[in-house]
Amino acid sequence: MLPFEHAVAATRGARDYQEDAAAFRPDGGEGIMLSSEGPAYDAGGFAVLADGMGGHAGGALASRTVCEEFLAAAAEHSGSSVDRLIAALKAANKAVAGKIEENPLLAGMGSTLIGTAFGPGGIEWVSVGDSPLFLFRRGEVALLNEDHSLAPELDRMVAEGKLTEMEARRDPRRHMLRSAVTGEDIDLLDVSQRPLALEAGDYVVLASDGIATLDQTEIARVIQGYAKDGAAAVATAIIRAIEAVREPYQDNATVLVVRAVG
Repeated sequence: MLPFEHAVAATRGARDYQEDAAAFRPDGGEGIMLSSEGPAYDAGGFAVLADGMGGHAGGALASRTVCEEFLAAAAEHSGSSVDRLIAALKAANKAVAGKIEENPLLAGMGSTLIGTAFGPGGIEWVSVGDSPLFLFRRGEVALLNEDHSLAPELDRMVAEGKLTEMEARRDPRRHMLRSAVTGEDIDLLDVSQRPLALEAGDYVVLASDGIATLDQTEIARVIQGYAKDGAAAVATAIIRAIEAVREPYQDNATVLVVRAVG
């Protein structure tokens, strides 16, 4: 069975606060890796990334609550990996509802979520929102999960000639979410249909949407350049590449990078 190396890196971008959170919990273990700790090696486990919304207090609380509750529930439940991922998502959603019930001033807070399970069969996932899940293999990057923002709809309008590419990229609705973890019913959900087998040298990247400053070609180039140096080097290089663009409205950007080690 392939062991997995994992690490996290993040930037606040042009924001005064950080609303992203990410964590990894070894399956059967007690430890949880948060923030920029790592790298670490495990035979398998659960990784989660959340991009909060609701302002300085609400967004940060939502993302951290989602990560902590997701990993705790994934560890407690039994069954298949997908069953555990779904149960963990429900627990995270319920926890957000509980926080809002305790403090009505937090109404409107929520978070995206990518939850992944790494094991002998490879990777399985559940996701809500627009945080992307990437696979890097042999120099190329592929998006694994669905985007629950309005971006795909705007891109479809470009393909139909109803919008220009520039209009679609600058449209203020582009990052509006059609689904999120808010404590209420979840409208859209993406779940892997079967385990995706991983090969030695593969990288899996969980990211907040701040990574959109880089296109997939650039993400692949950065990973390729640091692939031999491990998960921590790749995570740091992606964040540095985002910062190097100097986007004046750069959103928070966080990456949780997992490498299948040969």
